[in-house]
Amino acid sequence: MNEFDIKATEWDNSVMHRERAKVVAHEILSRLPLTKNIKALEYGAGTGLLSFNLREYLGEITMIDSSRGMVNVLNEKIRNSGSDNMKAAMINLEKEDYTAEKFNLVYTLMVLHHVSDLDRVLDRFSNMLMPGGYLALADLHSEDGSFHGEGFSGHKGFDTGRLAALLKKHGFTDIDHSDVYLIDKITADNNRKQFQVFLMTAVRK
Repeated sequence: MNEFDIKATEWDNSVMHRERAKVVAHEILSRLPLTKNIKALEYGAGTGLLSFNLREYLGEITMIDSSRGMVNVLNEKIRNSGSDNMKAAMINLEKEDYTAEKFNLVYTLMVLHHVSDLDRVLDRFSNMLMPGGYLALADLHSEDGSFHGEGFSGHKGFDTGRLAALLKKHGFTDIDHSDVYLIDKITADNNRKQFQVFLMTAVRK
């Protein structure tokens, strides 16, 4: 079991997790013209907090995650909610393609800094989106590594200029970003720190 399998059943108990998803959903809704005709994909969906905040404004929502524990919790939430426009699957885009369908919108929340092969995943996002489709990425600004602490092998947040350049490389345009949420956290070294989360949106050429 990985750390997300272990955390899955308690994930939604966090007030911060719930609040963050609600704020990011509001920001996505304010920036992108979402309609019931849109087929959306959330990558690294976890327990689906973000998608559940967006489900009334979208058509079909596919949620994929590489954690079996998270997908199990997500499937139970879908069943309990009676949602008929949501589905979940266990997929890791760093290791496999998802070619079953194309989407009008792809979005992530606090996922990309865990992705080792960012080039590969962004390329797959580009291939999964229809021309004119939207991409929305919410993640950490560059930080000193204290967000996760020692032993974390992912990215220490992102320089938004460099991330925007990478999106251009993979066929995205109309790239924009702004800060949307501030995480107040006790770090591993027992210090209280604040970490800024940005939302970057783009359009697939």
